[in-house]
Amino acid sequence: MKLLVDTHLLVWDAGEYERLSAVAVAWIGDRRNELYFSVASLWEIAIKRGSKKDFGIDPRVLRRGLLDNRYSELAIQSEHVFFVSTLPPIHRDPFDRLLIAQATVEGFILLTADPLVAQYPGPIQKV
Repeated sequence: MKLLVDTHLLVWDAGEYERLSAVAVAWIGDRRNELYFSVASLWEIAIKRGSKKDFGIDPRVLRRGLLDNRYSELAIQSEHVFFVSTLPPIHRDPFDRLLIAQATVEGFILLTADPLVAQYPGPIQKV
């Protein structure tokens, strides 16, 4: 299965492993799954650096670590951006909405720990 891992889970997988649920560890650890991270997650981390919502990690360091550990990078395509406008207004976070759109358009499963994101229709797995 192709899995798009949301920003929080990526950060936890990279350095706060104990924050991952047992279900998340099982999904991410299953070698049959192909793991992806979105450029949108790196963008979110870069924008929030130095703010109250700082993820506490350099996005360049995170990217390198993810690429060295089974993850592939998913670029943002115009199709992803256009799909965002079709999503119901459950959650206003533009980064989460873009991740949902990417997973849907690409046919990936979006792994998230966010209960609001999990309310969206589509290929989303709350872990």
